[in-house]
This record gives sequence, structure tokens and C-alpha cells, in this order.
Amino acid sequence: MSDAAQPSAAEVRAAAEAVKAALDRHLDAVERRSGQDDPAVYAAFDELAAAAEVYDELLYDTYDEVTPFEIPGSDHLPAYQGPEEPNALSVLIRRDYAVADPQRLLHQAQRVADLDPDTVDDAARAPGEDGAALVGTSVYAALGVLFGEFEPDEIASRHKEFGLEEGDSTLWVAAADDPPEPGEWLSEPFEDIDPQQVVCRFDVSSVFDEELDEEEDVRGGADRGR
Repeated sequence: MSDAAQPSAAEVRAAAEAVKAALDRHLDAVERRSGQDDPAVYAAFDELAAAAEVYDELLYDTYDEVTPFEIPGSDHLPAYQGPEEPNALSVLIRRDYAVADPQRLLHQAQRVADLDPDTVDDAARAPGEDGAALVGTSVYAALGVLFGEFEPDEIASRHKEFGLEEGDSTLWVAAADDPPEPGEWLSEPFEDIDPQQVVCRFDVSSVFDEELDEEEDVRGGADRGR
């Protein structure tokens, strides 16, 4: 950062004062909480996290120093406002993969098709010379065969065997008072989830490992500078 873009000492001091004020508001909200999921506590927590992040960044940019604490953010989801005692839940899962080894993918799909030709969708079927279903030349057909034959959790645990490489993944658990009617959401399965109904969320991404490495490098550099 150039000298012209450097934050002033006054800005750092103001950010520190904002953290102190946010701490007071957070403690006040906790002392006055009306229940385990009081939205005022969540809001005060978010304000404190945001103020601490600003102060940490300004402190580092100005003085090359870091704070000894880290407040986890809650940027992904708003405060939970669903039922206290859910009678139903929806589990939403997204897993991304890269086709790292197409030949392995094709080979595994062809093995499944050889054992059970009925697993091959007619639209993806390419008959071989002997009349058998031939999917070992089409990644599109191979994916249909493998994901039609194996459960998603099994593919996740055996992804290397299928020539796939894991990318990001997320799992959401959303609560509801009543289960939906059969077939109600099949046309748009991910459109009607209210973020305020999500009980918990679990994300997996290599970006988190990279962020941890960067933070360790920054903090290690700051320690060596003392």
C-alpha cells in the first residue's frame, strides 16, 4: 500500500472505539436476550464481527500489527427465525467435481453398463457391434450411468476411483413446521428455501485452507517483526 493510501492514526483510533462500542452493545444484547435465538444478539454479534474486522485491517495496514483474537463471521446466513420445534426438515447438498481422469470415468461407467445394460438411459445409449450398450466413449453418458447407479455419498467417498476430483461442497439443513406435499418442489427444488429457516450449514472449500495459510503467514511475519 502506498503512503498516500495509508489509513491515518485517527482512523485506526476511530475503528478501535467502534470495536469498544460494539462490545458494549453485544454485552447489552446478551444480558437482555429474550431467548436462545434472540435476533438482537445475532445482530449485535454481526456488528461486533464487522467492527473487529475493520479494526484488524486498519491496524495491520498502518502499523503492521495484528489483533490477538478472531471473531468468526456469520456472513452466510441470517439469524434463524424458524420453528423452535421443527416437525420436518430439508437437507440440501451441493458437491462440485472436476473430471480429472476421463478415461477412468469412462471405464468405470462401461463396467456398470456391461453388468447391467438397463442402467443406461435410452437417450445416452450408443449400441456396440454386439448390441450391448456402449457408454465408454461418452463422458455425458458415463456420468448418467455412474450417478444413476451409485448413491451421491458413495460417489463422494470413491470419487478418485471414478476419475473425479473434489471441488467445493455445501450442506444446508432447513427446518419447517410441516413436510411439503409430495411433488410440490420437484420442478424447482432449490428455489423455496428461506435462509432464515436454515438450522445449520457446513461448507468445504480449498479457499478456507488458503485463507488459513495466508493468516498464518501474516501473523508469523508480524511475530518476526517484533
